[in-house]
Amino acid sequence: MADAQGNKAARDYGLDRSADRGGFFVKGLNNTDWGMKNRLSRLFNPQSGHTMMLAFDHGYIMGPTAGLERLDLSIAPLAEYADVLMATRGAIRSCIPPTVNKPVCLRATHDASVLFDDMSTGSGSGLDIEEALRMNAAAIAIQCFVGGAGERDSLEALCRAVDRGNRYGLPVLGVTAVGKEMARTTQYFLLATRLLAELGASIVKTYYCDDFEKVAAACPVPIVIAGGKKMPEREALTMA
Repeated sequence: MADAQGNKAARDYGLDRSADRGGFFVKGLNNTDWGMKNRLSRLFNPQSGHTMMLAFDHGYIMGPTAGLERLDLSIAPLAEYADVLMATRGAIRSCIPPTVNKPVCLRATHDASVLFDDMSTGSGSGLDIEEALRMNAAAIAIQCFVGGAGERDSLEALCRAVDRGNRYGLPVLGVTAVGKEMARTTQYFLLATRLLAELGASIVKTYYCDDFEKVAAACPVPIVIAGGKKMPEREALTMA
């Protein structure tokens, strides 16, 4: 049986070969049903295959932070320039006008606040699938603490969200949370992204790291980068 010590290091990531998308433009999701594909086509640009998510869900663990003190002033004016809005239901309902016709990726877990050293110990389901559908969400986001004390509970939340999402054609975005004790290394992100994809996440959100092309190649579903490699803002927006 494979184990952490006995595994041979991966070598061939096939970086010279593109993934076979099987007729649907989003990697690894050709075998999903029409409703799922329709929502994915709202989340990702069918021409480029890219997406630019405007995430402003930080307040659910951090409170007001620099630039996010007033979401109605800082985020609402930017909404039209993003492909997807990623936030909590409270932020969407209170600060984003319902006339903003952008797909929403709804934060669907709660975690312990930044007052705790290990935020994974407070992780759990933050809303039910009917609530996400009432809010016309195009996807839901589940925070996962691979390597943290709350790993088991967060992965259980991901699995149950995938079950419910598949029932209603709702994609699940698995988020690789990195706590204070977790190293942001290539090896960690290779493990975490692959794990979430194999447990059923339709999309994985993770951080940029060295040899990121290996992380992307080894993950069988699309990756959305949180932040990314530092570059001029205009150049980053052009690539999005």
